[in-house]
Amino acid sequence: MLLETVNLSKKYGKKYAVDNVNIHIEKGTIYGLIGPNGAGKTTIMKMITGFASPTGGSIVFEDGDFDPSRIGVLIEAPGLYDNLTAFENMKIKAIALGLYNPEKIKEILEFVGLSPESRKKTKAFSLGMKQRLGIALAIIGNPEFLVLDEPINGLDPQGISELRNLFIRLKEERGMSILISSHILEELGKVADRFGVINFGHMICEVSAEELKDKCDSKVEIQTHNPQGASVVLENMGIIKYSIISDDTIYVFEGLDRTEEMITNLVRSDVFISSCRIVGISIEDYYLDLIGKDGSNK
Repeated sequence: MLLETVNLSKKYGKKYAVDNVNIHIEKGTIYGLIGPNGAGKTTIMKMITGFASPTGGSIVFEDGDFDPSRIGVLIEAPGLYDNLTAFENMKIKAIALGLYNPEKIKEILEFVGLSPESRKKTKAFSLGMKQRLGIALAIIGNPEFLVLDEPINGLDPQGISELRNLFIRLKEERGMSILISSHILEELGKVADRFGVINFGHMICEVSAEELKDKCDSKVEIQTHNPQGASVVLENMGIIKYSIISDDTIYVFEGLDRTEEMITNLVRSDVFISSCRIVGISIEDYYLDLIGKDGSNK
């Protein structure tokens, strides 16, 4: 475990912005912190990165010590000097950290998809370019843990796709663990290994990418009082991706186009079925069900 929070809380006046939140982030993974605007995501990130002090609870790193040099941070908008180039912005940050190395800066800029030789001022950058430069600034010093607050907010589809690819490369090529917040589960669902869903300062649940996929992917639902017999029929058809989830229900995760064949073979094998249908919900609907469509799930 790279990092976990234990009953982490933050109170402003009489109101809790974050209330007893427990997060578990494995090393070498992308963790998606999901929730609507105002749910407490940014406050959690500020406490994890040392920009805000918890009212209660604790933050535990793998070796027990908090070291800011181990964390790269991009919370809210990147702080850029508009009249400077990408390289010049990077140079100022590197000098401030005592890490100035022109070749290293060029390598990082190229890694995030920006030209280190460009003379374009950052005031002329697109939002996507600014976000990529913000990430470049955050990874000076090659931190092992990267914290990104709503990095895809406001981007067009191309910009979102570029950042998604960048997140994956940061994890796979640089070995970084990443905490990303967003209110768009659909997009983070394409890159995150684990998710924490938060609303009104409360952690509703943590779910792995595999669990999310199982919950949301389309599948064949077979209702029968003989699931063991049904499983034999399915395996004789070459169908092995199924799960008996109760005494009368089987989920089949492959062969959705063979539903009619499944029914025929089950009936011929004297396995009575009360229903057979394709079920599944979108990631967005799953997310809305978790937080409550009217925001009442507190």
